[in-house]
Amino acid sequence: MGNNEFRKYANDTKIGVLNGGLSSEREVSLRSGKNVLEALKRLGYKNAVSIIVDKNILQTLKESNIDVAYNALHGKYGEDGCIQGILEILGIEYTGCGVMSSAITMNKEYTKRILSTNKNIIMAKSAFVRKGDDLYEKTKDLKYPLFTKPVCEGSSFGMTKVDKKENLQAAYDIAEKYNDDVLIEEFIDGFFVTVGVLEKNNKPFATEILEIRPKNEWYDFEAKYTSGMSDFIVPARLSKEVSEKVKEMAVSAFETAGCKGVSRIDFMMKDDIPYLLEINTSPGMTDISDLPAQAAAMGISYDDLVLLILNNAGLNR
Repeated sequence: MGNNEFRKYANDTKIGVLNGGLSSEREVSLRSGKNVLEALKRLGYKNAVSIIVDKNILQTLKESNIDVAYNALHGKYGEDGCIQGILEILGIEYTGCGVMSSAITMNKEYTKRILSTNKNIIMAKSAFVRKGDDLYEKTKDLKYPLFTKPVCEGSSFGMTKVDKKENLQAAYDIAEKYNDDVLIEEFIDGFFVTVGVLEKNNKPFATEILEIRPKNEWYDFEAKYTSGMSDFIVPARLSKEVSEKVKEMAVSAFETAGCKGVSRIDFMMKDDIPYLLEINTSPGMTDISDLPAQAAAMGISYDDLVLLILNNAGLNR
């Protein structure tokens, strides 16, 4: 792409990198934010600043006088439409997805409901369990093993693999500590791949596909954020035909959910069939995050990735 490509924002633009936040992913966001800020400085944005997000963020933003917000938040309040709504009220342009798509995709159940309208998207069979529901009645048609997931949590927090019925209640209780609503999905015995979706000239495109082979039983928090705990293969070891299918499904999901600017779509592969797991609208930007590795595999450096995302700020309104 190259740093000399057209820039939407002049070098003296005051860019606020929103990071930290109030979610369980705060530490990851701080790492993402630090990297993004350093990249913006290298790109010549001398007025770029870090804005640590806490409960006083409304006042902080009012006093910051930033022209544009680079959203490096992950999880609750940063990836679910809340910070996006605040920024829209204040009239500050921001990177990534807008209020509606952020809110939808943060909730795994509602993501599945929206994506189920697209017949080209394949997903695992699942059950949505609200507080007070009969857990076993809700899951009676699902085949073990299962995964229990809080519906609005990221980085694998609160997720448990359940091999038999006797362990379901305990796994559900873990997920419920994070959210009252829990998604219970049939376990796809395959391997994990993820693909970024970016936009250029208002047209979405898929990055290279990243295949991840965790050294733990599945791709949990430790495997995601501890160096050496997962093997990353990019491009993924898929046939050209299957690779194209995954990329097409990722872009289709991005558009169906109304995403803008940037997202990362996760799949489980089994028998060359991609089962879509979820859409992440504010992907990690740490040293070992997926999206920078996917972009690098197609010749987009970290700094160019940051610039590409920045150039799409304001398209989400």
